[in-house]
Amino acid sequence: MKFIKNHLMFIMPLIAILFGIEFYLVFDRTTDSYEQGLKDGYSMLLVSKEPVELSSLQILNKHVKSSEQIERKNIVSKIAKGVSKSSSKEILSSLPYFYTLSLDAYLDTSVLEEIKNDLEADEKIQKVETFGSSYSSSYRLFSFIKFILKMFIGFMAMISLFLIIKQMEIWKYAHEERMQVMEIFGAPLMLRSGVLFKVALIDAFVATIITTLSFLFIKYQWAVNSGIDILVQNQPALFELLDVAILLASSLFIVSVAVFFVVLTMKGIEE
Repeated sequence: MKFIKNHLMFIMPLIAILFGIEFYLVFDRTTDSYEQGLKDGYSMLLVSKEPVELSSLQILNKHVKSSEQIERKNIVSKIAKGVSKSSSKEILSSLPYFYTLSLDAYLDTSVLEEIKNDLEADEKIQKVETFGSSYSSSYRLFSFIKFILKMFIGFMAMISLFLIIKQMEIWKYAHEERMQVMEIFGAPLMLRSGVLFKVALIDAFVATIITTLSFLFIKYQWAVNSGIDILVQNQPALFELLDVAILLASSLFIVSVAVFFVVLTMKGIEE
């Protein structure tokens, strides 16, 4: 019973770290699609004195992905109802040219302002509207959520790593006599700490397997039956094959750091 308890005290904090890593991977993948939707749904309005080509706009700023001209006839038809054709033509000829611009990424509001300034530096362009107020609120909220998640995962990882090191110290004391005997006979550090590495590596594999199975269950069972649209729509992003390698590499790195930290802080044999 004590043997199982000691291993659980090591495995559970490691699982907590791996869960945090996987949640971040899942969040990053699902928010990529959300960012894509925000990017595709956002456009800037450009007003120019004469027609402008997309290539010339992209020279002014590289973030301009595409442009679409707004038909001026549709504008005239709305504002010149009941007006003679000759008057309508005069109104049409006096109107500037309107374009909607889409960007190549979901950008910070400061970058939007740079794009506006770059475009308005051209003499042909009269005005660029970024609709900054509505864009800024959604961007800041989205960035804040990502920041809070990173902070939470980082804090949880620090606490869990501390618990792992403490459990490793308990194992060190349990095997201290054997390690000291090996030190007397001149055994190198890696050989003396081999028993700690062995136990830690086994628990690293166990923690990785448990985390993998948990997220496979979330992906193929819980997400499907949850009725939550964002989970159902992004089911493939909830777990990928590459995640297994990332989790295993992370767990092996964490336990290796813990073992080296404990071993290197050990005191030698007193004379």
